[in-house]
Amino acid sequence: MAILITALILGFMGSFHCAGMCGPIAIALPLHGNTVSQKIYGGTLYNLGRTLTYGIMGTVFGLLGQGIQLIGFQQKVSVIMGALMIIYVIFPALFKNQYRMDKSWFSFVGKLKSTIGKIFSTRSFSSLFFIGLLNGLLPCGLVYMAIAGAIGTGNVMLGTFYMVLFGLGTIPMMLSISLAGNVMSLAAREKINKLIPVLVVVVGIFFILRGLSLGIPYLSPPKQKIEQKFEQGLEKNTADLHKESIGIF
Repeated sequence: MAILITALILGFMGSFHCAGMCGPIAIALPLHGNTVSQKIYGGTLYNLGRTLTYGIMGTVFGLLGQGIQLIGFQQKVSVIMGALMIIYVIFPALFKNQYRMDKSWFSFVGKLKSTIGKIFSTRSFSSLFFIGLLNGLLPCGLVYMAIAGAIGTGNVMLGTFYMVLFGLGTIPMMLSISLAGNVMSLAAREKINKLIPVLVVVVGIFFILRGLSLGIPYLSPPKQKIEQKFEQGLEKNTADLHKESIGIF
């Protein structure tokens, strides 16, 4: 599905931004093992931990998007999320305080970083996985854009897959950084970083087109078709829950 492809591309292109923001963590990872294969395995575990956290976020926010649709907004949520993505890029001043934390949030992030720091002293494969799990919770503007996309899917399953694919898209770059340090020059990263806002706008336009239901194949399917798929998915989820309840009793 085209909407999931955008998540993978956003993750891959966005990983060049991650190289600057989260690169120091990736470089400092206490990769366990003495052989290259062991270090690759450890680095992969770290990145799968991040991806799992993103997937859980996708489930939560995909469910939120699905709930919004159920109360009558239908495709409007897709248009709103797409518009927010574009506004985020065009009017960054509106989001200049996005990282401003109140006391409780600052305390949470501080404790999170402290916990990650403590786990760094433990050299094991399991510790690398847990570092990845916790790292996925750190504030990140790019992740916020992906979350907006998960809400815009209006479906819990699509939202989950959207965030998982976003996470998988970041793995090649982040794993390379863990294994080889800074694999790309600062100048090259800066050039690619300039393309990321363009990509976010393109994804935002895609969500808006999807929500407008203009009848464009793959990009903006008719409203009836989207509603039919949504109802089929809802019926399937209900049927699965019914089967599980029968199995319990």
